[in-house]
Amino acid sequence: MHNLTINGERLWRTITQTAAFGAGPDGGIRRLTLSPEDKKVRDWLREQCEAIGCSLKVDTVGNMFATRPGTREHALPIAMGSHLDTQPTGGKFDGILGVLAGLEVLRTLHDAGYETEHPVMLINWTNEEGARFAPAMLGSGAHAGVFDQAFVDSRLDTDGVSFAEAIEKIGYRGETPLGETSLAAMFELHIEQGPILEREDIEIGVVTGVQAMRWYDLVITGQEAHAGSTPMDMRCDALADAAAIVLGAQDIARKLGGMATTGQLSITSPSRNVIPGKLSMSLDLRHVTDGGLDSLEIEVTDLIRKQCGNRAHLQAVWISPAVHFDVDCIETVRRAAERLGTSRRDIVSGAGHDSVHVSRIAPTTMIFIPCKDGLSHNPAESARKEHCVLGAQVLLESIILHQSFAGN
Repeated sequence: MHNLTINGERLWRTITQTAAFGAGPDGGIRRLTLSPEDKKVRDWLREQCEAIGCSLKVDTVGNMFATRPGTREHALPIAMGSHLDTQPTGGKFDGILGVLAGLEVLRTLHDAGYETEHPVMLINWTNEEGARFAPAMLGSGAHAGVFDQAFVDSRLDTDGVSFAEAIEKIGYRGETPLGETSLAAMFELHIEQGPILEREDIEIGVVTGVQAMRWYDLVITGQEAHAGSTPMDMRCDALADAAAIVLGAQDIARKLGGMATTGQLSITSPSRNVIPGKLSMSLDLRHVTDGGLDSLEIEVTDLIRKQCGNRAHLQAVWISPAVHFDVDCIETVRRAAERLGTSRRDIVSGAGHDSVHVSRIAPTTMIFIPCKDGLSHNPAESARKEHCVLGAQVLLESIILHQSFAGN
């Protein structure tokens, strides 16, 4: 038992303070991976961690590891954290809360002079969002051995800038080898990014796993022709094909209990009076089970074949199987929430997170708090102060409680 309490006012100030790095006029944040704004918030985090006596190292893809030492010799760290990069139209909480709440845990332990047996580590993972460099969760994936250094460095943004060029430009190519930092366990605090907790008036979500997801790039080839002189029944319109696929995939997803989304679409050589002859588009398919996602993929692929024949090329760019988190870590969060007397429920994450990759190499789970209207990836993304503070307190309790579960 202990009497450690998160400083809620300080946590809220850091959320407000870091929102200035990449702040937009609409109240949101545009802080793309390895951008100047990302460098500023990284420098800020380094200063804050070192100010309370943490050692900080950076690996070769820019993942940041800040460590507060423990009392047990050779014990592996119990980690917490998330990411500080955002979507182009991001908010103040997605990923950011997990890092800043982790910082508040470190500050609370430091202020109290509280010693833990295991070291406590705060991690800022690189390129979780995948908004600048695809695929998502790139830094945690590299750490877990899913991606190698060459693959990460070769990723290109929409301007043709490589990951390697971008990380060198902001000076965050660290010296720590990929995967060298071993973990006893990992806890990631995050807003739910969905409506379930708010709708059910539940304060804490105990995350038991993450649904399966797959990303694809689809190229459709039609034929450019004049918009005014080509009869409707003689057109080969790539955009019309894309529209049928987008809507058809959504219908299939509803039928199978999954999700289908197209978030990117680009017409090659667009002109307002030319029938689109070629385009590229993204396709994001998700389901709570791997088998369900298999079925969704089969039906969507068949839809594309029927709509376009051999005029379409579909390529998988990212595959993430369904994840089941560690039972001991899950139980730790349940006990932490119970100790605090807060409402809680088990929940499966619909979104991907760095914990997906980390769970391959260390016992892992997540903690969710509600967000307003379930909205995320939007400048209007919002979470209540009391929920952020409570989530940070559950994170602190989990880090302390898990000392007895964690191995050496």
